[in-house]
Amino acid sequence: MTIFNETAAVRAGIDCDQQHGAVTPPLYLSSNYAFADLNQPRKYDYSRSGNPTRDILAEALAELEQAAGGVVTSTGMSAVLLVMQLLPKEALVIAPHDCYGGTFRLLSTFHEKGLLQVEFVDQSNLSDIQRSLKKKPALLWIETPSNPLLRVVDVHALCELAGPEVLKVVDNTFLSPALQQPITLGADLVVHSTTKYINGHSDVVGGAVLAKTAELTEQITWWANCIGITASPFDSLLTIRGLRTLHVRMKQHLANTEQILAFLQKHPAIEKIHYPGLNNHPGHAIAKKQQQHYGAMLSFEIKGGFDEVKSLVNNLKYFTLAESLGGVESLVCHPATMTHAAMAAEAQAKAGIKANLIRLSVGIEQVDDLIADLEYGLNRCQIRPIKKSVIKDRSHG
Repeated sequence: MTIFNETAAVRAGIDCDQQHGAVTPPLYLSSNYAFADLNQPRKYDYSRSGNPTRDILAEALAELEQAAGGVVTSTGMSAVLLVMQLLPKEALVIAPHDCYGGTFRLLSTFHEKGLLQVEFVDQSNLSDIQRSLKKKPALLWIETPSNPLLRVVDVHALCELAGPEVLKVVDNTFLSPALQQPITLGADLVVHSTTKYINGHSDVVGGAVLAKTAELTEQITWWANCIGITASPFDSLLTIRGLRTLHVRMKQHLANTEQILAFLQKHPAIEKIHYPGLNNHPGHAIAKKQQQHYGAMLSFEIKGGFDEVKSLVNNLKYFTLAESLGGVESLVCHPATMTHAAMAAEAQAKAGIKANLIRLSVGIEQVDDLIADLEYGLNRCQIRPIKKSVIKDRSHG
């Protein structure tokens, strides 16, 4: 397993304080900054426009993603919104048919309002993506691995097909810059929900957009200030602290995932597993080529339906039923009713999101506890209730 640039993450902002020599960077909470003189602003004048603490995080993420620069936003969705500001009215956007539910909701709403034209395409289908690209879109949105089915697409190949006239954006949330760097594969912009692996402790909501060129960096910086979606200094500081341990956390996430995967492959309650590390996964070869590892997210289809899903999640102790992912704690999610509930039933069916689909975000707990927890829950969901007609009356002995 290769982990990219551990030192840059750990050293983010370390030993940069010129006033007092603080080893860790100070927190600048000030909303405004004094001008040196009339018509002579310093580097910072107003915290929405620029903040020293937030800039440390942006610079660290840009280095990890091999980007020219970036903007740290208030949420992952505000990062998506920021990218859309670069497009003219009614521009065509090509997005994955199985993208994150929040992205799907935003793009669909913009389409319905006439602000953008949006086509949701199975980007693993070469003929479909070629057909869409012939319509000369302004933006190609790529999400790999996808949420929640872990589909993998070839970033380099898609960027080559799109050509230089199309803005190519990759949502890299599921892997983080520790495991994939889309700009090196041809992307123009990389989007993160920093809420997830980058922060890693489920206590800060945030996002980021990283740009390939200085020109794009200038554009996203201008728009972030214009629409006011930059992150707060305190949230930025907490995310910097989380970033320092990204790589050591990721190693444990991945080690646990490999053992849980081996367990799930043998359990009779599992109908199908979605994970790029499996040799029979359609995107296995691509993932092996463009990722440093297959990641710590996986999903599976359980034998049965909604009742079995409910039984499983209600019998888990160490997998908490909650949205989000990438924290130190393990989570279980039912995409159809949680992360992708904004998608209509027809859209869910097209994306392959079934009622028996379950998504796991594997945490860093003791893996034996996690496996025992899953084993108990899976075994319980296979137990059928006994019909009342066959229950004997034992009230009299």
